[in-house]
Amino acid sequence: MMKTVIVDYGSGNLHSVAKAFERAAKDFKIKVDIVVSNKPEDLEKAERIVLPGVGAFKDCMNGLLAIEGLREALQEQVITKGKPILGICVGMQLMATRGLEHETTKGLGWIAGDVKPITPSDPNLKIPHMGWNTIKPHGQHALLDGILTGDDGLNAYFVHSYHMLPTLPEDLIATADYGGEITAMVGYDNIVGTQFHPEKSQALGLALIANFLRWKP
Repeated sequence: MMKTVIVDYGSGNLHSVAKAFERAAKDFKIKVDIVVSNKPEDLEKAERIVLPGVGAFKDCMNGLLAIEGLREALQEQVITKGKPILGICVGMQLMATRGLEHETTKGLGWIAGDVKPITPSDPNLKIPHMGWNTIKPHGQHALLDGILTGDDGLNAYFVHSYHMLPTLPEDLIATADYGGEITAMVGYDNIVGTQFHPEKSQALGLALIANFLRWKP
C-alpha cells in the first residue's frame, strides 16, 4: 500500500489534516497509508508528502530547521527524487524564496517568489482574510480535475494575512478575490501548494486531496 507522510514539525493542525486525508481516501476508494511523522526514514519510504503549516512564517521555518535532518530529507525526496508534495497554508508559503512577515526569512526556495501581506483594495475588508471563497484557475492542473471552480464553483476555506507572489506567472495555479487577486494555489512539476485549507474546505477539499493522492506528475 502506498504511503503518504504528513510532516510534523510542530506547526499545523495535523489531526485535522490526517483525518481529511483518511476521509478522502475512503470516499474516493484510494488505498493509502496516512502517516504523521518528522522522521527522514519515513519520508524516504513515502510515495507522497504533505507539508502543513499554521502560524508565522519565521516560526514555522525555524520549527522545520530545528528537527535534525528534516530539511535535507525534504530536499532529497522532493527536489532530487521528484516525489509529489502538497503544501498547505504556511506549508505552501515555506516553499517560496523568502517570507517578508515582519522581517525577511529565507524559505525552502522551491518556488521563486516572496510571501507578502495581502492588501485588499477595500479598506473595509478585514485582515486576516478569514472565510469562504471560490477560486479561479489560471490554466489547468491535475489537482483541480473534476472540481467546479469559478464564480459559481465550490468554496475553499481561507485563514491568512499573507500570500505567496510567485516570480513566474506560470507558477500561479489559481487565485481568489478578496479586494483584488490573492494567491490560492501555486506549483510546478511535482510541487503544489494551497493557501486555503483543503482539510476544512468540505467537498472541494476532499476532491482536491483525492486528486493529490492519485496524482502522478
